[in-house]
Amino acid sequence: MLLSHVSLQCADFDASARFYDAVLAPLGGGRIVDMAPHAIGYGRVGPVRAPQFWIGPLNTGDGFRESHVAFDAATRADVDAFFDAATAAGAEVLHTPRLWPEYTPTHYGAFVRDPDGNNVEACCLAPPA
Repeated sequence: MLLSHVSLQCADFDASARFYDAVLAPLGGGRIVDMAPHAIGYGRVGPVRAPQFWIGPLNTGDGFRESHVAFDAATRADVDAFFDAATAAGAEVLHTPRLWPEYTPTHYGAFVRDPDGNNVEACCLAPPA
């Protein structure tokens, strides 16, 4: 994997923290570094505690530019659980969980908007069990 980490600036830091706490839990993720209200680093909970996704307060730039972040899910059931957590947290639904064969033959994903309007996906690339 080439990706080390991604960071988003959030207009409402507390709302975004609640959202990501909820939607990353079904994927095995959680707060690895908590420097609130300055930043929160999320990653897979386990022996290696290296945050791969960060949020922080909005402090640079003008206007909004949508970002897309896709989180890896181990199973299709995890994608479904992410989607359920996101909709329970009030996220706007962009695409319900389904296969996306135009990406890869086994790409199963769900897309929602986070509190700042970013396109957030959970996807499983493994074939069905």
